[in-house]
Amino acid sequence: MRQLTLLKVCISTTAFLLSMCAYAQGTVTAAFSRPIAVIVPFPPGGVTELEARLYSQKLSEVMGGHAVLVDFKPGAGSTLGAAHVAKAAPDGNTLLVISGAFTIAPQLYKDLPYDAVKDFAPVSLMSTRATVLMANPSKPYKTSAEFITYAKAHPGEVNFATSGAGGAVHLFGAWLAQLANVKFTFIHYNGTGPLLGDLFAGRVDVYPTTFSIALPFIKSGKLHPLGVSSAERSPLLPGMPTVAEQGVTGYDYSSWLGMVTTGGTPAVIVRRLSGDFAKVAKSPDIIKRMEADGSTMVGGTPEQFARHIGSELARWRKLVAENDIKLEQ
Repeated sequence: MRQLTLLKVCISTTAFLLSMCAYAQGTVTAAFSRPIAVIVPFPPGGVTELEARLYSQKLSEVMGGHAVLVDFKPGAGSTLGAAHVAKAAPDGNTLLVISGAFTIAPQLYKDLPYDAVKDFAPVSLMSTRATVLMANPSKPYKTSAEFITYAKAHPGEVNFATSGAGGAVHLFGAWLAQLANVKFTFIHYNGTGPLLGDLFAGRVDVYPTTFSIALPFIKSGKLHPLGVSSAERSPLLPGMPTVAEQGVTGYDYSSWLGMVTTGGTPAVIVRRLSGDFAKVAKSPDIIKRMEADGSTMVGGTPEQFARHIGSELARWRKLVAENDIKLEQ
């Protein structure tokens, strides 16, 4: 009798598991019955568009030719695109490319129409990018250690260029100033064209940027690298010490890109997307292309990416409060 009871339990459990698998498969099949939209919350051009298109093309291949389309919804420090995805159907068909701006916006914008944690489901941290602190060659400092010494001796006289008030470069500059106990004058620009023009002319002193932008100007002698801003040295400039190595302990200006989808999307769909993006991140052709620009492919799990977003939110919340940073600065 006991064996018969156990047999019935096993049959019942097996039937339940099979039904759940069928339900999960049906949920995934139904979700990806239309093209996936990858929302880029920045204007076309630059590293973000390049990576978004590479990921989308490779994701389409990984998904057996399923249509994956890139759509631009720029504005308000990336918050317009984020608001669009927050309100989309929770079915995995709408993805948002996020960067540091996503975790900075809640600290600076009042009354955002979304919650950066509750209204989104992390999918995968796709890549991180090494950065380098650049200076005009005419300046009297050739390393970041010399630069910090100069800034301490000339408080407020160093013009630190940023790509916009309240943006990632602004906050990383404020973090550098805080860690090094120096004072910069931040000069904010709406585009990299005017910014680089003033950097070449010596009207601004320093600017941290990615290697994809910096390397041509380093090779031509138009700009001089002071130090790698990220935590580790870059293979693209192996002899250049990091800013942290040169005395600013703990400094790590590493830019990153990841994918999230609408909050409330079933876990089975999020897990499927994450697994597919992991395959994208491990693709030799993608790795080779991104390494040339100083990027490292990651392809982490939803849980890992959720922890990354949480730590970034906490970091910027603390920095903004301690430095009283506002958008109009």
